[in-house]
Amino acid sequence: MEKDLCKPSPGTPDRPDGPDPGAGFGGLHVCLGLRRASLLPVPGGIQGDLGIRRLDRIAHRSRRTRHFERDRQEVRADVAQAFLNNIRAPGKTAMSKKSMSTCLFKPMRRREALSLIGGAALAFSGLPFPWSGTAQAESSRRPNILFILSDDHRWDHMGCAGHPFVQTPHLDRLAREGVRFKNAFVTTSLCSPSRASFLTGTYAHTHGVKNNLTPWRNDRTTFMEILKQQGYQTAFIGKWHMPGRLPRLRGVDHFVTFTVQGGQGRYFDCPLVVDGREEPSRKAYITEELTDRAIRFIANQEKAPFCVVLSHKAVHHQFLPPPDLKGLYDNAPLNLPPEMDPWVSSIDGNLFYGMLGPVSFLYRNYCAALTAMDREIGRLLRTLDQLGITRDTLVIYAGDNGYFWGEHNLVDKRYAYEESIRIPFIVRWPALIRNPGRTAPHMVLNVDVAPTILEATGVGVPRFMEGQSLLPVLKRAQAPGRTAWLYEYFRDYPYRVPPHTAVRTRTHKYIEFETERPPELYDLVRDPGERHNLYGTPRGRELAPRLRALLERLRASGGRTGD
Repeated sequence: MEKDLCKPSPGTPDRPDGPDPGAGFGGLHVCLGLRRASLLPVPGGIQGDLGIRRLDRIAHRSRRTRHFERDRQEVRADVAQAFLNNIRAPGKTAMSKKSMSTCLFKPMRRREALSLIGGAALAFSGLPFPWSGTAQAESSRRPNILFILSDDHRWDHMGCAGHPFVQTPHLDRLAREGVRFKNAFVTTSLCSPSRASFLTGTYAHTHGVKNNLTPWRNDRTTFMEILKQQGYQTAFIGKWHMPGRLPRLRGVDHFVTFTVQGGQGRYFDCPLVVDGREEPSRKAYITEELTDRAIRFIANQEKAPFCVVLSHKAVHHQFLPPPDLKGLYDNAPLNLPPEMDPWVSSIDGNLFYGMLGPVSFLYRNYCAALTAMDREIGRLLRTLDQLGITRDTLVIYAGDNGYFWGEHNLVDKRYAYEESIRIPFIVRWPALIRNPGRTAPHMVLNVDVAPTILEATGVGVPRFMEGQSLLPVLKRAQAPGRTAWLYEYFRDYPYRVPPHTAVRTRTHKYIEFETERPPELYDLVRDPGERHNLYGTPRGRELAPRLRALLERLRASGGRTGD
């Protein structure tokens, strides 16, 4: 039987197995990130009374009192009583599963949305709930920001990118409603440097986090700090993964991360650090836990626009999916490269891959964990829909680097080859993008995220940032883009990958190593798999001087191309 990819995994503390008195409204608590216990009634109708008063305050604040009294009575009579009655009688709901699904996952009229959200407010009035009846109409307002960052997700592992079996319906939705960049890259293919580049808009040689051992410098400015100064409510939720003590990030109102396993965290029962305090995870599976916390933060923002960075552990090794998706792709046909060693990567002699199992087993788990993360992205997108803020929320999805699955007989990342440096990159902003669903050929980088966010919010791009705003490309499909860019990799002990730099143009790549290893030169049009090194060949001798000079200019300019 095909697994329901939109159904949360069973067996977690908030979703016990067996009969559930709130089963008829499970989708509601998933969309809003609420505990089912909070849906249970309490004696005396306290939740209902507080919920109605909550709606009264919302009506006063939004000054939409003309029809609100009538709608309030409908909420009281038609929603509140039915809601409370139904959860007292398990298995008997006024809404069919089909009608509940329609309410939750399709656009709703104002009254329908009010009834659904009002019912939620009646049931758990202690949670502040935003209401913006004009959010969809005010395209000129400052956008909310939702930046979703995954770990080790390579660019071609999405349905919208043509993968033969990996199911990513919600990332596919983002691509249909936004712009997917098929030539997106990181300037250093390693977790810590790449993440610092996303936050600062600068290269590793500028922000200083050159490998997974170099601490974050607290004097570095992130786009979150700048947005906080402009009145945004900000949150960083998830994997921080930079060496040293956890920083007190300037400009971050809510900081949720983990420090176990060197900052990598665990897929199951991962302890958290929440605003400097240790807390246990409420959900067994970390991807669900982080999504819950992002949803709660978003749902609590009533006045100021928000900026949320959701930084997933997934899909980093050990590539563990939740129990209900385990084995999802066990029968999927694999097309791993023929040169792939079945057990151990030759990248550095690290045996942990072999200890975890053969690459085919790890790869299937990787794909299942990716689908699990996509499911949680779906919850986030539905939350934006229900809150009526989809149009005015800029959503960016990206991976922190690519990943080898046997290409060049490698597993991991680091090298300047395409599988390592290319990332998934999708931008959705309905208020700005007039021709959604297109795939852009422009070369874009992780250092472009911060400038794009700041220009989108009207702040402008600081001079210290080395990336470029993508707003021109989002507005106009024919906007010009960069013609070349600089890649750099620094020593990262104990890994034996030599430091190297590279220039990547639209058609060629030239790599120079700091060791005696000879340079490499590839024609990416005729040889996209980079299997034929042209350096030293007649064609290579013709191309190398120009590419070497271009690389030197990029090094001298710190990566700024002037394009």
